[in-house]
Amino acid sequence: MTYAPSHRAFYDADSHIMELPDFLKKYADPALRDEIPEVSYSASIVTDEEVAVLMARGGRHSEEHVAQLLSLGGDQLIEKSKEIQALGAFDSRERSLAMDMLGFRKQLVFATHSLRTPFSPSSKLEPRLRYGATRAHNRHMADFVGDDKRLMGVAAVPMDDPALALEEAKWAIDAGLEAIWIPHRPCGDKSPGHVDFEPFWELLAESGTPFVLHVGGSPLQLTKAWGNTGRAPTRDWLGGGENLRTKDIAVLHQGPETFLTVMLIDGIFERFPKLRGASVELGAGWVPSLLIRLDWVAKHWSREDKSVAGFSRLPSEQLTQQMAFTPFVFEEVGMLIDQSNRDLYLFSSDYPHIEGGRNPIARFESALGDRDAARDAFYAENFLRIFPRARVD
Repeated sequence: MTYAPSHRAFYDADSHIMELPDFLKKYADPALRDEIPEVSYSASIVTDEEVAVLMARGGRHSEEHVAQLLSLGGDQLIEKSKEIQALGAFDSRERSLAMDMLGFRKQLVFATHSLRTPFSPSSKLEPRLRYGATRAHNRHMADFVGDDKRLMGVAAVPMDDPALALEEAKWAIDAGLEAIWIPHRPCGDKSPGHVDFEPFWELLAESGTPFVLHVGGSPLQLTKAWGNTGRAPTRDWLGGGENLRTKDIAVLHQGPETFLTVMLIDGIFERFPKLRGASVELGAGWVPSLLIRLDWVAKHWSREDKSVAGFSRLPSEQLTQQMAFTPFVFEEVGMLIDQSNRDLYLFSSDYPHIEGGRNPIARFESALGDRDAARDAFYAENFLRIFPRARVD
C-alpha cells in the first residue's frame, strides 16, 4: 500500500537529493575539479561521521539498511526515512523504489547542500567557477532523474550574468531538466526585469519551462546585526547555528515576495504570459496580502509608473494565472484558500527532509477541512497548470 491514497492523484512539488561530498566534483569539468569545494553539511543535521561511513561503502547504504527501509509501508517510509539515511536520498535506483512506496505521480527534485558556490551572493566569485559548479550540479541532476520519468529534475541557474544564465538554461532544457531554480535576490547588479534578461524569460516562456524559487536561493539567515542583542545567540531550529532561527523564519517570505514583486512591476508576467513559476518551501501565508497589496499599488501608482499603467490584467490575476506556492505543513492552507483562491497552492512532501513532517498529507487534509472542491486543485491540478507536460493519465 502506497503512502498517497490511490483514489486521488498526488503531484509532489518538493523533494530533495541529499548529496554526497563529491556531488559536484564528480561531474565538474576536469580543469575546475580541484577548485570546486566538497559539499558541506554545516547547516544540516547530517553528520560528517555518517557521511564518512557511507563513503567508505562506496557511496551506498548497506544492503541491510535498504532492506529494512523496504520492509516499511508507505506511511512508515514518509515518517521514518529521513535525511541522508533515507531510501533514495542519493541513489537513483533506491529513489525509484521510494517512489513506488510513496505513490506520487510526479515529484520535483531539488538539491539540498550543493548550491553554496552557484548561488553565492558574493560579487567576487569568478564567473567560470560559479557557472562551472552550476554545470556540474545540472549534469548530476540530469543523471539522477534520467531513468525514472516520475522524477522531475530541477536545474540551478545563477542570474549574476545574463549571457551565462541564458546559456546554462538552454543547456539544462536540452538535458531534459524540467524547471529552472533561480536565486531570489538581485541578479548581480540588475533587476530580474532588466532588458538584458528578456531572452532568458522568453526562453523559459516559449519552451514551457517554469522557473522556481526555493529556500536556499538566498542566504538563510538575517545579517548578523539583527541578531546582536548583547545576549547569548539563539540556536537554529536544528539545534546548531547555521540554519533558520526564529527571526529568520519570521521574515523568510521577504526575499521571494520582493523578487516576485519586482518581476511583476517590471512587467515580466505581462510581457511573457506563457511564463510559469512556483515558489517552493518558502511558505504561503504571505500570498493573500501580496495579491491585495500589488493590486492596490497598480491602481494608485499607475499615474506615475507607465510599466504598471499598461497592465492588461490585475497583478493578482497575473500571479494567480502564472504562479503557484507551497504552504508549509504547519500553515492553514484552507484559510489561505479562503483569503485568496484555490488555484494558488501546491502540495509538497519535502521528502526526505525532516521539516516535511511525518505525515504531510494528513496535516494538509486537516487544514483543508470540508473544502472538497479545493482538493483536486491542491494535490494535482495546480501543479499541472504550472507543469502541464507532467500529467499522467
